[in-house]
Amino acid sequence: MSTWSRGLRQLLLVLGIVLLSGCASLRGPGAQGQKLDPWESWNRKVFNFNEALDASVLKPVATLYSDVVPAPIRQAADNFFSNVADAWSAVNLLLQGRFKASVEQGMRFAVNSTLGFAGLLDISTEVGLERKSEDLGKTFGVWGTGTGAYIVWPLFGPSSLRDTLALPFDRIATSPTLVVKDGYSKTALGALQLINARANFLRAGEMLDGIALDKYTFIRDAYLQRRGSFGNDDEYEVLTPEPVGAPASSPQAGP
Repeated sequence: MSTWSRGLRQLLLVLGIVLLSGCASLRGPGAQGQKLDPWESWNRKVFNFNEALDASVLKPVATLYSDVVPAPIRQAADNFFSNVADAWSAVNLLLQGRFKASVEQGMRFAVNSTLGFAGLLDISTEVGLERKSEDLGKTFGVWGTGTGAYIVWPLFGPSSLRDTLALPFDRIATSPTLVVKDGYSKTALGALQLINARANFLRAGEMLDGIALDKYTFIRDAYLQRRGSFGNDDEYEVLTPEPVGAPASSPQAGP
């Protein structure tokens, strides 16, 4: 492992220890006698604010984007942003000690970045290199850091004490705006990433509105269940975006 990689791991380990000391008593969504949502009253206010903002701004813009922009272009944009996230996933797999998976994820990023025209085409999936999405919050969890109390942040949505510490790193590392210097281009690219992400969950959001008696509780429990499990990530995905261009009658949902 390079000196840079060792230094990065040491830095992240220190951050993880600091967070662990603050939430060691909150180990996971199934812990006995633990209250994982101690700020529920405040969280619900923030949740309602986010819902109102989404209903008045994000959802209408994402719906227009989905209706106007052709499916192949939306798929290319989705591939591009996902490819950037793949590089960060490779780093986190390495930090988790999953070396084979890290190499495969790194190969996936390299193949799509070159043969896939900067990630606009997902060549890797076609040749059997499947995506393994990881982030720093999950890495802290693998290292033994407890999930911590549930938090809802304005604009950013559901989180936890552990994931909040990782949030700045994850946001920066998965955004292509990091390498863009022009202010206008940076803003436009960031807006496109946000709108594209929201458009991917239009059908899932409609489904959730229809089945959840208490949307706040449903999202909270699903988030804590998914973020508190580190065996097979695929088993804990509650809602997954439908493929770009999928028919409205076939939203996808996990267990």
